[in-house]
Amino acid sequence: MKPIGYWLNRTDQALTRHMDAMLAEHGLTRLTWQVLNVVRSAPAVVDAEVHTALGANANATALAAAVLAVLDDGWATRPAPGLLALTPDGHARLGAVAERVAAFRESVTAGISPQEYHTAIHVLERMTRNLEGTPSAAVSG
Repeated sequence: MKPIGYWLNRTDQALTRHMDAMLAEHGLTRLTWQVLNVVRSAPAVVDAEVHTALGANANATALAAAVLAVLDDGWATRPAPGLLALTPDGHARLGAVAERVAAFRESVTAGISPQEYHTAIHVLERMTRNLEGTPSAAVSG
């Protein structure tokens, strides 16, 4: 059996490769999709919030490029300096993409019960907290 690090890396690479291919027709990547989800979570989001929310997913340079891409492609705008918000067009386009992503997620988890998925997430969360020195009691239920 291969160690968990092997499967974590391989799974992440496969997720990125397949999401990037699926999202390409919309002019997005996995990372720009993630940025848009952070922006969608509030009426206006500070760039630092995007970096904090996605810091484990990409470095600062990649995140800055992803933010610039969603601005350049009209998905988001800057209602004030340092703030990001979805444009009306971006909001509408994001709804169509969300349907594709939901179908993608279903295909990724085919044959995996909700309980198995839940267990896998909790095990990975505990492992991460062990490595980061966060007490086990801090793990959410």
